[in-house]
Amino acid sequence: MRYWDAFFAFLVAMAVAALLTPVAARLARRFGAVVMPSERGLAERATPAWGGLAILAGVLVAALIWLPGTISLRHTAGTAPGSGGIVHTWAIMAGAGLIALVGAVDDYRPLTPLVKLLGQITAAVIAVAVGHAVVTDVTIPFIGTQQLPNTGGVLTVIWLVGLMNVVNFSDGVDGLAAGLCTIDGVAFSIIAFDLHVGGAGVLAALTAGAALGFLFHNFYPASVFMGDSGANLLGYLLGVVAVVGSVKTGAVVTLVVPLIVLAVPFLDTGFVVAKRLKYRRKPWSHDLNHFHHRMARMGFSQRRTVAYLYGWTLMLAGVAVALRFVPYSNHRGTYHLGWVLVMAAILLIALAASIYLIYVLEILKFKSRRTRELRTVDPATSEDQIDERVQREVETGEFERVG
Repeated sequence: MRYWDAFFAFLVAMAVAALLTPVAARLARRFGAVVMPSERGLAERATPAWGGLAILAGVLVAALIWLPGTISLRHTAGTAPGSGGIVHTWAIMAGAGLIALVGAVDDYRPLTPLVKLLGQITAAVIAVAVGHAVVTDVTIPFIGTQQLPNTGGVLTVIWLVGLMNVVNFSDGVDGLAAGLCTIDGVAFSIIAFDLHVGGAGVLAALTAGAALGFLFHNFYPASVFMGDSGANLLGYLLGVVAVVGSVKTGAVVTLVVPLIVLAVPFLDTGFVVAKRLKYRRKPWSHDLNHFHHRMARMGFSQRRTVAYLYGWTLMLAGVAVALRFVPYSNHRGTYHLGWVLVMAAILLIALAASIYLIYVLEILKFKSRRTRELRTVDPATSEDQIDERVQREVETGEFERVG
């Protein structure tokens, strides 16, 4: 497969999704698959939710033209001895159709968490057991290759199901999930081609294209939502791409690459689930602690919220691509000091920016809450006095009791 195949697959998937999204929206309105305004999703009006069906159409049309029937993973220099195999793309597409259908039913008439989970597991099992998109070994930097002869299939299914839910959790504000999946899909495509897995590169590109085509109608103010049909579909496809296009190749950095590319939705989900568990709530319950909810409470507009999270994702995707293109190593255990220092600087800058953004989110969230508390107790207090007191408390870590 060539870069041009990925480029044209991207364009066709984008065009089909963009053209069919209004059709999917009309069908959703006719059948009642409509999302009503709620605090959880920040929706401002009733919005149709079958955009995922248009994304699926874009993926299937582009895959039919440009995606090969099988993706061959040959053992090449710099990869683990166990890497290789054949992935059947028709099975991958079958799993994609199934999970989009399950999501569409859930958008129309909400399913129980157990039924949704069973649908996700079934789609993942199809990809793993029939499509052979399964990890049998992983190569960990500085440690080496770890064989997974008996647990690889189970771990791959857990990975795919987890990523479906991660993308679903991030789909809470106009344009966010579609934009993040577009960025991540492009990054995965570049990395897959560099690893000589052209089929996975095409799959990543057409996934990104379909997400972008839908995004034309989903950016704020959205006229249609992707719904569970789209969020689960994009999570499934990105999960498959990460397995086939990087981890399954056995190259040295490929276990790290998906975690970096997908870091923003992973961090968002991780923080939210950890907080739910801390307060003994169900991990799949709804709350208002996602990154986009916190930004909304701080006064960020939806466009500004999405721009910040796009920028963060672009930065991390750039780091993942740099891990493949910066010549700090020959990927056989030999490292070049100068380029290692360059790569270390890139990683430190990205880490510092990520930590700072998370820190700002937490501090500003605290400031907003504390300001409301002080204003409630003493309405006569001026804005300058409240700001000065909150700033002092944040800097010193000493908080005066109110009420």
